[in-house]
Amino acid sequence: MEHRLKNLIVALAVALAPAGALAGGFADDPEVLAFVAEMHERHGFDADRLRQRFTRIGPNETVLRAIQPAAVPELQRSWTRYRARFLNERRIDTGVRFWRQHGAALRRASALFGVPEEIIVAIIGVETEYGANTGRFGVMQALSTLAFRYPPRAAFFRGELEQFLLLARENGFDPLQVKGSYAGAIGIPQFMPGSQRHYAVDFDGDGRIDLTKSADDAIGSVASFLARHGWESGGRIAAPARVSADPAPLLALGIRPERTLAEFIAGGVDAEGDPESPGALIDLVSPEQATEYWVGFRNFYVITRYNRSSFYAMAVFQLAEAIRERRRAL
Repeated sequence: MEHRLKNLIVALAVALAPAGALAGGFADDPEVLAFVAEMHERHGFDADRLRQRFTRIGPNETVLRAIQPAAVPELQRSWTRYRARFLNERRIDTGVRFWRQHGAALRRASALFGVPEEIIVAIIGVETEYGANTGRFGVMQALSTLAFRYPPRAAFFRGELEQFLLLARENGFDPLQVKGSYAGAIGIPQFMPGSQRHYAVDFDGDGRIDLTKSADDAIGSVASFLARHGWESGGRIAAPARVSADPAPLLALGIRPERTLAEFIAGGVDAEGDPESPGALIDLVSPEQATEYWVGFRNFYVITRYNRSSFYAMAVFQLAEAIRERRRAL
């Protein structure tokens, strides 16, 4: 039934398209026309105007190449290589300067949302090197490319394209003028459009949310995102672990913290902390090197809601520690 309904929407969209509207860009794609019809039906978008925007863009091959997994399996996971990208002198020193420059906003965000200042700084440092690298791709083109030319995650990116167009309408900007990452992430903290609509905050009090130019809005929005995903104020993030048994059964449980530290210890994983604290076993793998094991607590899991990778969460954690220590030493 759902399949027949979708085909009907596509047929209707094609039938209603004005002469010449199918020429160029994405405009001759039945799925795009169906999407336009749905945006008109669900949200009241002007179908002709939205269709015209799609005539001005087409699939971006660079986006499709960038989204693909690494072709060589051994290049997919290396904690040593990943860590070196983010824990370096430049990123630590720039993080200290960013903290100094935006100290008032960071203190206020930490007090309001319960997230440590250094964690907010580190996420922005990992995402865009403190706003220096916010992306060069047209967001509407990138999201459209992935929504209509990348089947493995088409549903997700179609939803984000919908959220982006709603965001543009709500904030009065031209969706074709916004730049971001190849995956459609926007601004200093690299929020996906859905995250911006649901979690971003106007932290500088100017009456609008601007994650591209307002560091204060970016700082408040990162803290808001983490708090809304369950950040525990004062809670630990991760602890190094020593493993004396087969880790496979514990790793198979995933990254969500569901076993207590006492249960880990009983299973051959030794780590310091409150025995009743729930955690998850984290393996940081590097080719031809011993695997590094940690126990990730609730706040570690919350960081993975920003980017669903244990490498990412550990890079944020360790960069935050390094920035805090460097700042104290100066």
